[in-house]
Amino acid sequence: MESVATLPLIKTNPRVSSIDVLRGLVMVLMALDHTREFLHKDALLYQPTDLELTTPELFFTRWITHFCAPAFVFLAGTAAYLSGRKKTPRQLSSFLLTRGLWLIFLEITVINFSFWFDITFMTIELQVIWAIGVSMVVLSGLLVLPKQLILGIGLCIVFGHNLLDSFSITESGLSSLGWLLLHQRQIVPLTAHFQLSVLYPVLPWVGIMALGYCFGELYSHGFRTEQRKKMLFWLGMAALVGFVALRIANGYGDPVRWTMQKKTLYSVMSFLNVSKYPASLSYVLVTLGATLLVLRWLEGKHARGLNFLAVYGRVPLFYYVLHFYLIHLLSVGYLLGTGVPWPEINFQNGLGGVEPGQGLSLEMTYLAWILVVLTFYPLCFLYNRFKSQKRSRIWSYL
Repeated sequence: MESVATLPLIKTNPRVSSIDVLRGLVMVLMALDHTREFLHKDALLYQPTDLELTTPELFFTRWITHFCAPAFVFLAGTAAYLSGRKKTPRQLSSFLLTRGLWLIFLEITVINFSFWFDITFMTIELQVIWAIGVSMVVLSGLLVLPKQLILGIGLCIVFGHNLLDSFSITESGLSSLGWLLLHQRQIVPLTAHFQLSVLYPVLPWVGIMALGYCFGELYSHGFRTEQRKKMLFWLGMAALVGFVALRIANGYGDPVRWTMQKKTLYSVMSFLNVSKYPASLSYVLVTLGATLLVLRWLEGKHARGLNFLAVYGRVPLFYYVLHFYLIHLLSVGYLLGTGVPWPEINFQNGLGGVEPGQGLSLEMTYLAWILVVLTFYPLCFLYNRFKSQKRSRIWSYL
Protein backbone atom coordinates (compact mmCIF):
# COMPACT_ATOMS: atom_id res chain seq x y z
CA MET A 1 0.00 0.00 0.00
CA GLU A 2 1.53 3.31 -0.92
CA SER A 3 0.88 6.81 -0.03
CA VAL A 4 1.56 9.62 -2.31
CA ALA A 5 0.81 12.31 -0.46
CA THR A 6 2.98 14.58 1.53
CA LEU A 7 2.12 17.34 3.94
CA PRO A 8 3.75 20.63 4.82
CA LEU A 9 2.86 20.60 8.46
CA ILE A 10 4.12 23.91 9.82
CA LYS A 11 1.68 26.75 10.26
CA THR A 12 2.68 29.99 8.55
CA ASN A 13 1.70 33.25 10.19
CA PRO A 14 0.84 35.45 8.49
CA ARG A 15 -0.41 32.91 6.00
CA VAL A 16 0.63 32.99 2.34
CA SER A 17 -2.65 32.37 0.54
CA SER A 18 -1.07 30.97 -2.63
CA ILE A 19 0.74 28.32 -0.57
CA ASP A 20 -2.47 27.37 1.25
CA VAL A 21 -4.32 27.04 -2.05
CA LEU A 22 -1.58 24.94 -3.62
CA ARG A 23 -1.49 22.68 -0.56
CA GLY A 24 -5.25 22.29 -0.79
CA LEU A 25 -5.09 21.43 -4.49
CA VAL A 26 -2.42 18.82 -3.91
CA MET A 27 -4.33 17.32 -1.00
CA VAL A 28 -7.41 16.93 -3.16
CA LEU A 29 -5.30 15.15 -5.78
CA MET A 30 -3.67 13.03 -3.08
CA ALA A 31 -7.07 11.69 -2.03
CA LEU A 32 -7.64 10.54 -5.62
CA ASP A 33 -4.71 8.15 -5.51
CA HIS A 34 -5.59 6.80 -2.09
CA THR A 35 -9.20 6.26 -3.17
CA ARG A 36 -7.89 4.36 -6.20
CA GLU A 37 -5.64 2.20 -4.02
CA PHE A 38 -8.42 1.11 -1.70
CA LEU A 39 -11.44 1.05 -4.01
CA HIS A 40 -10.42 0.49 -7.65
CA LYS A 41 -10.86 -3.13 -8.72
CA ASP A 42 -7.45 -3.38 -10.40
CA ALA A 43 -5.43 -1.54 -7.74
CA LEU A 44 -3.85 -4.69 -6.31
CA LEU A 45 -3.50 -6.57 -9.59
CA TYR A 46 -0.90 -4.39 -11.32
CA GLN A 47 0.77 -1.00 -11.11
CA PRO A 48 -1.09 1.79 -12.94
CA THR A 49 2.23 2.86 -14.51
CA ASP A 50 2.88 -0.62 -15.98
CA LEU A 51 2.67 0.15 -19.69
CA GLU A 52 2.04 -3.50 -20.52
CA LEU A 53 -1.22 -3.58 -18.55
CA THR A 54 -2.43 -0.05 -17.87
CA THR A 55 -4.69 2.27 -19.83
CA PRO A 56 -4.00 5.97 -20.50
CA GLU A 57 -6.85 6.93 -18.16
CA LEU A 58 -5.45 4.86 -15.31
CA PHE A 59 -1.85 5.90 -15.99
CA PHE A 60 -2.60 9.62 -15.83
CA THR A 61 -4.88 9.13 -12.80
CA ARG A 62 -1.77 7.87 -11.01
CA TRP A 63 0.75 10.17 -12.69
CA ILE A 64 -0.98 13.42 -11.77
CA THR A 65 -0.71 12.49 -8.10
CA HIS A 66 3.08 12.28 -8.43
CA PHE A 67 3.06 16.02 -7.81
CA CYS A 68 1.74 15.68 -4.26
CA ALA A 69 4.72 14.49 -2.22
CA PRO A 70 7.40 16.81 -3.69
CA ALA A 71 5.12 19.84 -3.42
CA PHE A 72 4.29 19.16 0.21
CA VAL A 73 7.82 18.36 1.35
CA PHE A 74 9.20 21.39 -0.50
CA LEU A 75 6.54 23.70 0.93
CA ALA A 76 7.08 22.23 4.39
CA GLY A 77 10.61 23.60 4.15
CA THR A 78 9.23 26.94 2.98
CA ALA A 79 6.79 27.01 5.89
CA ALA A 80 9.70 26.30 8.25
CA TYR A 81 11.50 29.38 6.90
CA LEU A 82 8.37 31.54 7.31
CA SER A 83 7.80 30.20 10.81
CA GLY A 84 11.38 31.10 11.68
CA ARG A 85 10.72 34.79 11.09
CA LYS A 86 9.03 34.90 14.50
CA LYS A 87 11.42 32.55 16.26
CA THR A 88 15.06 32.60 17.20
CA PRO A 89 17.23 30.04 15.37
CA ARG A 90 17.35 27.95 18.56
CA GLN A 91 13.56 28.05 18.91
CA LEU A 92 13.02 27.06 15.28
CA SER A 93 15.55 24.24 15.53
CA SER A 94 13.88 22.92 18.68
CA PHE A 95 10.45 23.11 17.07
CA LEU A 96 11.54 21.26 13.93
CA LEU A 97 13.26 18.56 15.98
CA THR A 98 10.25 17.89 18.21
CA ARG A 99 7.80 18.27 15.32
CA GLY A 100 9.76 15.79 13.23
CA LEU A 101 9.91 13.22 16.04
CA TRP A 102 6.17 13.66 16.62
CA LEU A 103 5.43 12.98 12.93
CA ILE A 104 7.58 9.85 12.94
CA PHE A 105 5.63 8.62 15.98
CA LEU A 106 2.30 9.35 14.26
CA GLU A 107 3.44 7.50 11.15
CA ILE A 108 4.25 4.25 12.93
CA THR A 109 1.12 4.32 15.13
CA VAL A 110 -2.03 6.22 14.18
CA ILE A 111 -1.34 6.47 10.45
CA ASN A 112 -0.11 2.91 10.02
CA PHE A 113 -3.25 1.61 11.70
CA SER A 114 -5.32 3.51 9.12
CA PHE A 115 -3.42 1.65 6.35
CA TRP A 116 -3.97 -1.87 7.65
CA PHE A 117 -6.66 -1.91 10.40
CA ASP A 118 -4.42 -4.53 11.98
CA ILE A 119 -4.21 -4.35 15.78
CA THR A 120 -1.11 -6.60 15.75
CA PHE A 121 0.86 -4.10 13.61
CA MET A 122 2.48 -6.90 11.61
CA THR A 123 3.62 -4.37 9.00
CA ILE A 124 4.97 -0.89 9.64
CA GLU A 125 5.20 1.07 6.42
CA LEU A 126 7.35 4.18 6.31
CA GLN A 127 5.62 6.59 4.00
CA VAL A 128 5.53 10.31 3.43
CA ILE A 129 4.88 11.46 7.01
CA TRP A 130 7.95 9.52 8.10
CA ALA A 131 9.97 11.22 5.33
CA ILE A 132 8.75 14.65 6.39
CA GLY A 133 9.52 13.90 10.03
CA VAL A 134 13.08 12.76 9.33
CA SER A 135 13.64 15.71 6.98
CA MET A 136 12.53 18.11 9.71
CA VAL A 137 14.90 16.51 12.19
CA VAL A 138 17.79 16.88 9.72
CA LEU A 139 16.80 20.45 8.87
CA SER A 140 16.78 21.31 12.58
CA GLY A 141 20.47 20.42 12.63
CA LEU A 142 21.27 22.20 9.37
CA LEU A 143 20.00 25.53 10.73
CA VAL A 144 23.37 26.18 12.39
CA LEU A 145 24.79 26.61 8.87
CA PRO A 146 24.55 29.67 6.60
CA LYS A 147 21.59 29.56 4.19
CA GLN A 148 23.95 29.41 1.21
CA LEU A 149 25.48 26.21 2.58
CA ILE A 150 22.04 24.70 3.28
CA LEU A 151 21.13 25.51 -0.33
CA GLY A 152 24.32 23.87 -1.57
CA ILE A 153 23.65 20.73 0.48
CA GLY A 154 20.09 20.53 -0.83
CA LEU A 155 21.23 20.90 -4.44
CA CYS A 156 23.98 18.30 -4.01
CA ILE A 157 21.54 15.78 -2.59
CA VAL A 158 18.80 16.33 -5.18
CA PHE A 159 21.13 16.44 -8.18
CA GLY A 160 23.65 13.88 -6.97
CA HIS A 161 21.80 11.12 -5.14
CA ASN A 162 21.14 9.16 -8.36
CA LEU A 163 24.86 8.41 -8.41
CA LEU A 164 23.99 5.87 -5.72
CA ASP A 165 21.55 3.98 -7.96
CA SER A 166 24.17 1.46 -9.03
CA PHE A 167 24.65 0.34 -5.43
CA SER A 168 21.91 -2.00 -4.26
CA ILE A 169 21.60 -4.30 -1.26
CA THR A 170 19.86 -7.59 -1.96
CA GLU A 171 19.80 -8.92 1.58
CA SER A 172 17.39 -7.40 4.04
CA GLY A 173 17.94 -7.21 7.75
CA LEU A 174 19.16 -4.99 10.55
CA SER A 175 22.66 -4.83 9.06
CA SER A 176 21.36 -3.22 5.88
CA LEU A 177 18.55 -1.18 7.44
CA GLY A 178 20.48 2.10 7.45
CA TRP A 179 21.06 2.00 3.71
CA LEU A 180 17.47 0.97 2.97
CA LEU A 181 16.10 3.82 5.05
CA LEU A 182 18.35 6.20 3.17
CA HIS A 183 18.12 5.22 -0.47
CA GLN A 184 16.50 1.89 -1.31
CA ARG A 185 12.86 0.84 -1.26
CA GLN A 186 12.46 -2.59 0.28
CA ILE A 187 10.51 -4.73 2.74
CA VAL A 188 12.63 -5.73 5.71
CA PRO A 189 11.48 -8.79 7.70
CA LEU A 190 12.67 -8.11 11.24
CA THR A 191 11.01 -11.10 12.95
CA ALA A 192 8.84 -14.02 11.90
CA HIS A 193 5.71 -11.91 12.49
CA PHE A 194 6.87 -8.36 11.93
CA GLN A 195 8.19 -6.51 8.88
CA LEU A 196 9.23 -2.98 8.03
CA SER A 197 8.28 -1.63 4.61
CA VAL A 198 10.50 1.26 3.51
CA LEU A 199 8.39 2.99 0.86
CA TYR A 200 9.98 6.44 1.17
CA PRO A 201 13.79 6.26 1.45
CA VAL A 202 14.58 9.63 2.99
CA LEU A 203 17.70 10.95 1.27
CA PRO A 204 16.09 12.84 -1.66
CA TRP A 205 13.33 14.18 0.60
CA VAL A 206 15.90 15.70 2.95
CA GLY A 207 17.34 17.54 -0.05
CA ILE A 208 13.90 18.70 -1.21
CA MET A 209 13.02 20.10 2.22
CA ALA A 210 16.36 21.91 2.44
CA LEU A 211 15.67 23.54 -0.94
CA GLY A 212 12.17 24.47 0.19
CA TYR A 213 13.59 26.14 3.28
CA CYS A 214 15.92 28.28 1.18
CA PHE A 215 13.08 28.98 -1.26
CA GLY A 216 11.22 30.65 1.59
CA GLU A 217 13.49 33.67 1.11
CA LEU A 218 11.30 34.59 -1.89
CA TYR A 219 8.43 35.21 0.55
CA SER A 220 10.43 37.47 2.84
CA HIS A 221 9.62 41.15 3.06
CA GLY A 222 12.52 42.03 0.78
CA PHE A 223 10.85 40.50 -2.30
CA ARG A 224 8.22 42.39 -4.27
CA THR A 225 5.38 40.40 -5.86
CA GLU A 226 6.51 40.97 -9.44
CA GLN A 227 10.07 40.06 -8.55
CA ARG A 228 8.89 36.84 -6.91
CA LYS A 229 6.66 35.93 -9.86
CA LYS A 230 9.59 36.38 -12.24
CA MET A 231 11.77 34.12 -10.09
CA LEU A 232 9.03 31.49 -9.87
CA PHE A 233 8.66 31.48 -13.64
CA TRP A 234 12.34 31.09 -14.43
CA LEU A 235 12.98 28.53 -11.72
CA GLY A 236 9.97 26.50 -12.82
CA MET A 237 10.90 26.64 -16.50
CA ALA A 238 14.52 25.76 -15.77
CA ALA A 239 13.40 22.67 -13.84
CA LEU A 240 11.10 21.54 -16.67
CA VAL A 241 13.74 22.13 -19.33
CA GLY A 242 16.20 20.17 -17.21
CA PHE A 243 13.68 17.33 -16.95
CA VAL A 244 13.17 17.19 -20.72
CA ALA A 245 16.92 17.32 -21.36
CA LEU A 246 17.61 14.48 -18.94
CA ARG A 247 14.86 12.30 -20.37
CA ILE A 248 15.98 12.90 -23.95
CA ALA A 249 19.53 11.96 -22.95
CA ASN A 250 17.99 8.86 -21.34
CA GLY A 251 20.90 8.28 -19.00
CA TYR A 252 21.52 9.94 -15.66
CA GLY A 253 18.63 11.22 -13.58
CA ASP A 254 16.36 8.18 -13.41
CA PRO A 255 17.12 4.47 -13.00
CA VAL A 256 14.36 3.54 -15.46
CA ARG A 257 14.91 4.60 -19.07
CA TRP A 258 12.06 5.42 -21.38
CA THR A 259 11.49 3.53 -24.63
CA MET A 260 9.57 4.04 -27.85
CA GLN A 261 6.22 2.24 -27.82
CA LYS A 262 3.94 1.05 -30.60
CA LYS A 263 1.60 3.99 -30.02
CA THR A 264 2.67 7.62 -29.70
CA LEU A 265 0.63 8.18 -26.55
CA TYR A 266 2.31 5.24 -24.86
CA SER A 267 5.73 6.62 -25.86
CA VAL A 268 4.77 9.86 -24.12
CA MET A 269 3.67 7.84 -21.09
CA SER A 270 7.02 6.04 -21.06
CA PHE A 271 8.82 9.41 -21.24
CA LEU A 272 6.83 10.70 -18.27
CA ASN A 273 7.08 7.50 -16.25
CA VAL A 274 9.75 8.58 -13.77
CA SER A 275 10.77 6.88 -10.52
CA LYS A 276 9.32 7.97 -7.20
CA TYR A 277 10.81 5.36 -4.84
CA PRO A 278 13.34 6.81 -4.19
CA ALA A 279 12.48 10.14 -5.82
CA SER A 280 14.73 10.46 -8.88
CA LEU A 281 16.16 13.73 -10.16
CA SER A 282 13.87 13.59 -13.19
CA TYR A 283 10.88 13.03 -10.91
CA VAL A 284 11.83 16.01 -8.73
CA LEU A 285 12.44 18.33 -11.69
CA VAL A 286 9.13 17.68 -13.45
CA THR A 287 7.04 17.85 -10.27
CA LEU A 288 8.68 20.83 -8.61
CA GLY A 289 8.99 22.65 -11.93
CA ALA A 290 5.24 22.47 -12.40
CA THR A 291 4.69 23.31 -8.73
CA LEU A 292 6.62 26.58 -9.05
CA LEU A 293 4.69 27.59 -12.16
CA VAL A 294 1.38 26.92 -10.42
CA LEU A 295 2.56 29.00 -7.46
CA ARG A 296 3.34 31.83 -9.84
CA TRP A 297 -0.15 31.61 -11.36
CA LEU A 298 -1.77 31.59 -7.92
CA GLU A 299 0.10 34.70 -6.77
CA GLY A 300 -2.48 37.37 -6.00
CA LYS A 301 -5.43 35.28 -7.24
CA HIS A 302 -8.70 35.50 -5.31
CA ALA A 303 -11.68 33.37 -6.29
CA ARG A 304 -14.31 31.27 -4.57
CA GLY A 305 -12.88 28.03 -5.95
CA LEU A 306 -9.43 28.91 -4.66
CA ASN A 307 -10.81 29.68 -1.20
CA PHE A 308 -12.44 26.25 -1.29
CA LEU A 309 -9.05 24.62 -1.82
CA ALA A 310 -7.36 26.76 0.82
CA VAL A 311 -9.62 25.27 3.51
CA TYR A 312 -7.95 21.89 2.98
CA GLY A 313 -4.50 23.44 2.78
CA ARG A 314 -4.77 25.08 6.19
CA VAL A 315 -5.31 21.83 8.14
CA PRO A 316 -3.19 19.28 6.26
CA LEU A 317 -2.41 16.83 9.07
CA PHE A 318 -6.03 16.69 10.23
CA TYR A 319 -7.19 15.96 6.67
CA TYR A 320 -4.40 13.51 5.92
CA VAL A 321 -4.94 11.25 8.93
CA LEU A 322 -8.74 11.17 8.81
CA HIS A 323 -9.14 10.76 5.05
CA PHE A 324 -7.24 7.45 5.19
CA TYR A 325 -9.65 6.13 7.81
CA LEU A 326 -12.69 7.18 5.77
CA ILE A 327 -11.42 5.69 2.51
CA HIS A 328 -10.41 2.44 4.22
CA LEU A 329 -13.81 2.21 5.90
CA LEU A 330 -15.46 2.69 2.51
CA SER A 331 -13.45 -0.22 1.11
CA VAL A 332 -14.57 -2.42 4.02
CA GLY A 333 -18.15 -1.26 3.52
CA TYR A 334 -17.93 -2.21 -0.15
CA LEU A 335 -16.83 -5.75 0.73
CA LEU A 336 -19.67 -6.10 3.23
CA GLY A 337 -22.11 -4.72 0.68
CA THR A 338 -21.06 -7.30 -1.90
CA GLY A 339 -21.80 -10.13 0.53
CA VAL A 340 -18.39 -10.81 2.08
CA PRO A 341 -19.05 -11.80 5.70
CA TRP A 342 -17.23 -9.79 8.38
CA PRO A 343 -15.27 -12.81 9.74
CA GLU A 344 -13.83 -13.41 6.24
CA ILE A 345 -12.28 -9.94 5.96
CA ASN A 346 -8.65 -10.59 6.83
CA PHE A 347 -6.95 -7.46 8.12
CA GLN A 348 -3.69 -9.36 8.46
CA ASN A 349 -3.41 -10.19 4.75
CA GLY A 350 -0.89 -7.40 4.21
CA LEU A 351 -3.46 -5.46 2.18
CA GLY A 352 -5.59 -3.95 4.91
CA GLY A 353 -8.35 -6.47 4.28
CA VAL A 354 -8.76 -5.37 0.67
CA GLU A 355 -9.04 -8.26 -1.79
CA PRO A 356 -7.42 -8.19 -5.26
CA GLY A 357 -9.99 -7.87 -8.03
CA GLN A 358 -12.67 -6.57 -5.66
CA GLY A 359 -13.71 -2.98 -6.16
CA LEU A 360 -15.15 -0.25 -8.36
CA SER A 361 -14.65 0.79 -11.94
CA LEU A 362 -12.39 3.77 -12.55
CA GLU A 363 -15.42 6.01 -13.16
CA MET A 364 -17.03 5.00 -9.87
CA THR A 365 -13.68 5.42 -8.12
CA TYR A 366 -13.63 9.04 -9.29
CA LEU A 367 -17.13 9.51 -7.89
CA ALA A 368 -16.07 8.03 -4.54
CA TRP A 369 -13.07 10.40 -4.53
CA ILE A 370 -15.30 13.45 -5.04
CA LEU A 371 -17.58 12.33 -2.22
CA VAL A 372 -14.59 11.86 0.13
CA VAL A 373 -13.26 15.34 -0.64
CA LEU A 374 -16.66 17.02 -0.21
CA THR A 375 -17.29 15.15 3.04
CA PHE A 376 -14.16 16.66 4.55
CA TYR A 377 -14.83 20.26 3.53
CA PRO A 378 -17.10 21.19 6.47
CA LEU A 379 -14.89 19.21 8.88
CA CYS A 380 -11.75 21.02 7.70
CA PHE A 381 -13.52 24.37 7.76
CA LEU A 382 -14.71 23.93 11.34
CA TYR A 383 -11.41 22.50 12.56
CA ASN A 384 -9.46 25.38 10.99
CA ARG A 385 -11.74 27.92 12.68
CA PHE A 386 -11.41 26.10 16.01
CA LYS A 387 -7.62 25.79 15.71
CA SER A 388 -7.14 29.43 14.69
CA GLN A 389 -8.72 30.53 17.97
CA LYS A 390 -6.24 28.56 20.07
CA ARG A 391 -3.05 30.14 21.38
CA SER A 392 -1.34 27.15 22.97
CA ARG A 393 1.82 25.96 21.21
CA ILE A 394 0.51 22.40 21.25
CA TRP A 395 -1.77 23.24 18.33
CA SER A 396 1.22 23.88 16.11
CA TYR A 397 1.84 20.12 16.34
CA LEU A 398 -1.70 19.27 15.24
